[in-house]
Amino acid sequence: MTGQAGPAAPRSGGHRGATRPFAAPFAALLVALLPALLMLSAPGAGAADTRAADAKPVVTLSKQQAGKGGEITVKGGGWRPNALLMMLICGRSTPDRGVIGGTNSCANAEGRAVTTDGKGAFRKKMPVAEPPVPCPCVVHVATVTGEQAAADAVFVVAGHPLAALPKETGDGRLAVLATTRLEGESGILTWFGAPPARQLVLTVGNLGSTPVKDPVFEVGTAHGVFAPQWEEQQWRGTIASGRKAQIKLPVELTAGAHGDYQISLRYGGKVLAEQPWGVGRPWGVTLFWILLCLVVPAAVFRIGMAVVDKVRPRSSRAPGRARRRRPARRAGTTAKAPKPRRTPGPAEGSTAAPTDGPASITAALPWFTPDSAPSENRPTTKGHS
Repeated sequence: MTGQAGPAAPRSGGHRGATRPFAAPFAALLVALLPALLMLSAPGAGAADTRAADAKPVVTLSKQQAGKGGEITVKGGGWRPNALLMMLICGRSTPDRGVIGGTNSCANAEGRAVTTDGKGAFRKKMPVAEPPVPCPCVVHVATVTGEQAAADAVFVVAGHPLAALPKETGDGRLAVLATTRLEGESGILTWFGAPPARQLVLTVGNLGSTPVKDPVFEVGTAHGVFAPQWEEQQWRGTIASGRKAQIKLPVELTAGAHGDYQISLRYGGKVLAEQPWGVGRPWGVTLFWILLCLVVPAAVFRIGMAVVDKVRPRSSRAPGRARRRRPARRAGTTAKAPKPRRTPGPAEGSTAAPTDGPASITAALPWFTPDSAPSENRPTTKGHS
């Protein structure tokens, strides 16, 4: 047993010694390949993140041309998930310059709203309508709430007039340099429904190489989930290259407006600034309607009673007959008995001569009648035996 155990020990020790040289290079190889594996996986993730960050909204159309009354299918991708979008057919527009004139150049009545899915895509049919201005036309898709995003797709409205776009003025580029604000206060007339008015104040700078003279801005007002209504306003002045200027533009809402509004400023098809505006409710109008609901019914009631009193027929009776007619007694009432007249007694300090006869008895005792009073000529049974 001792001899057999001796040779086995060297074989076992030789096997462990042979495994160690192979384990060390393998571990070193894994350590060397680990950074390479990380490098291979990192670029893919980074590229995916980059693609997600650089993804821009895209709009495609099923038809590039259609006439009024037709229908097209609008598809989109790269939008914000679960975002509410507005689709419009706009004239005087190109994807490069945007919609000149804002939504005033679009067929707003035939627009359609759509909500993107969880991946930011959508698919929606919309009717073909003629915009109020000549083509070139586009299908304009823009977000209604949240972060502003828009995309345009070239579209031809068959049979609609075509006109050249207005020329661009210079290479000037304006950018907002300071926070925008609304200046002004509401007066007593606003409390009774007058249009609220403010001034949009902002500081812009010219980042282009040429001066900008009399720039035309677009001021948009949006209420709730509705798309903004744009209105062109021209600012008189010149902004030289590399200079800045403070711009004040009037903003006015409709009569009786109240709630949360969003004021936007756009120049050259690009939104430069947005400013929220909370407008209070015109309680004076509410008070007026409450008073009107109280006063008008009361006045109508008084007028009606006066008319009834005038047209009511009056009965004509003879004067003598009217006098002879006794007033009718009311139901449930009893006639009152006449009060007995009190016979005046003899004055104090004077003596009256006694009188005999039925008249004196009746006067002294009113509860006796002349027939029932005792008489001297009437015999009585008392004393007759």
